[in-house]
Amino acid sequence: MLALLVLTLTTVAAAQHDITLNADDGGRICADLYGQGSRGVVLAHGGRFNKESWKDQANALVSAGFQVIAIDFRGFGCSTGPGQKDFDNAPFEKDVLAAVHYLKAHGAKTVSVVGGSFGGAAAGDASIKSSPGEIDRIVFLGASPNLPADKLKSRSLFIVAREDSNGAGPRLPGIRAQYEKAPQPKELIVLDGDAHAQFLFQADQGPRVMREILRFLSAP
Repeated sequence: MLALLVLTLTTVAAAQHDITLNADDGGRICADLYGQGSRGVVLAHGGRFNKESWKDQANALVSAGFQVIAIDFRGFGCSTGPGQKDFDNAPFEKDVLAAVHYLKAHGAKTVSVVGGSFGGAAAGDASIKSSPGEIDRIVFLGASPNLPADKLKSRSLFIVAREDSNGAGPRLPGIRAQYEKAPQPKELIVLDGDAHAQFLFQADQGPRVMREILRFLSAP
């Protein structure tokens, strides 16, 4: 059923609402809210993307019964907050946690996060800095936490393309090293190709990536 949902995309797009979230350090985070339900998902974009880039994935998640928030990190779109000009040290995890707290306050009993690239790193750091049980699961797309992964408090799925690389070389070794440190339960999926993070959705592996995300988030 989930595979059919993802591959055919015959469902009607979910209504999307613009909202503003308050981070605990005074950050004002612009976000798109989709759907409703007791299972929440936060979508955290990478550096070359924004909250609108998640529209297709948000609609697929809503069709599977999730309430979804796609955020713009501070310094992107209309989001603002302390530290936004210092990209390497900005407290992006606070933006993720603002979305988690919003969903928890609006009916979500569990909240998971899907993050691409630096958004995945922010999701991991949010899990590490969160209270136990705040973030149920994390999907890392071409990413891993900045902080030591052995401190993760969430079930984790790492998805990375084997040839994904940047100026420092292949990303897989560093992601695999963090995966090895992460507590159970955890999964690592290594795909063929070189697509990075959200670019995976534009590659031949795109349908599989969405199926794996839905499977992981929907599992008991």
